[in-house]
Amino acid sequence: MARLLPPLPTAATAAAASASASASRFRIPAISVARRQALFGERVGLRVPARLATRGVSAGAEAGGSAARAGTVISPEEAVEWVKKDRRRLLHVVYRVGDLDKTIKFYTECLGMKLLRRRDIPEERYTNAFLGYGPEDSHFVVELTYNYGVESYDIGSGFGHFGIAVEDVEKTVELIKAKGGTVTREPGPVKGGKSVIAFIKDPDGYKFELIERGPTPEPLCQVMLRVGDLDRAISFYEKAFGMELLRRKDNPQYKYTIAMMGYGPEDKNAVLELTYNYGVKEYDKGNAYAQIAVGTDDVYKTAEVVRQNGGQITREPGPLPGISTKITACIDPDGWKSVFVDNLDFLKELEE
Repeated sequence: MARLLPPLPTAATAAAASASASASRFRIPAISVARRQALFGERVGLRVPARLATRGVSAGAEAGGSAARAGTVISPEEAVEWVKKDRRRLLHVVYRVGDLDKTIKFYTECLGMKLLRRRDIPEERYTNAFLGYGPEDSHFVVELTYNYGVESYDIGSGFGHFGIAVEDVEKTVELIKAKGGTVTREPGPVKGGKSVIAFIKDPDGYKFELIERGPTPEPLCQVMLRVGDLDRAISFYEKAFGMELLRRKDNPQYKYTIAMMGYGPEDKNAVLELTYNYGVKEYDKGNAYAQIAVGTDDVYKTAEVVRQNGGQITREPGPLPGISTKITACIDPDGWKSVFVDNLDFLKELEE
């Protein structure tokens, strides 16, 4: 599969499994028609037009159906309505690690995640591992990438943390300490609030916020990124990504404001936490954190809507070379990267 974010394959690298199925050590059970109907309704009865399954197509690469779709035009009014109807959800978050086995061991033994699948792509010198708290077709998961021979990365100052909901923060912290993990903030109430939290670091230095919360269908619940203009970021994610502003909280005593964005309530869905630190307009993004992947019913319309709302398309919509999975990649006004993946194509990949 083509690399969209050198030196790391992008969030849509799940597509590479189709080309390297024999290298996969774990297989995803086939998703039944009933399950697909429950997830995407009537769309499962539709077949992808052959012209959209053309391999290696890029915008304007050839005359006909694919090029026409790549040039999709949608009015601002239509865009507003379509984004509301598009069945979007957060699929996975992608980042690089220096020792894949060590990280998998930490996530499974200390954080309670399950290794969902793992695949090696020797011709491109990288290995992926997908971990989470439930099947990929219904849960937000992490996609770890190990690039051969690279043992460390710069996380930078822009990435904040991942959030995990646990029923007992103190017990979780005790387990992590017993396993040799690093606790950077002991359990206690959050600044300016009542929620009990703690912070830990994984073997690569990524921070995780442990949030005490009752049983939830989505324990992997947050990705926190810092932005230089919160109002601009909120507007972009509302209009271009179709996210809802779930809550916004200003903390003048500590000179920061947060905004929770997502596709459903925080206690049941993974959300994007945007943080604005007073007076800070730019951040060093390093080379460790990569992007989030979002499911969509139409990557062509999505790309046009992203453009209309100030985003930069870094990968034109269309099928990936060698396979039929349709994606588009973009950068938000702060430079954070995301990939949109066709919902039906994503489910087909999990069945292969």
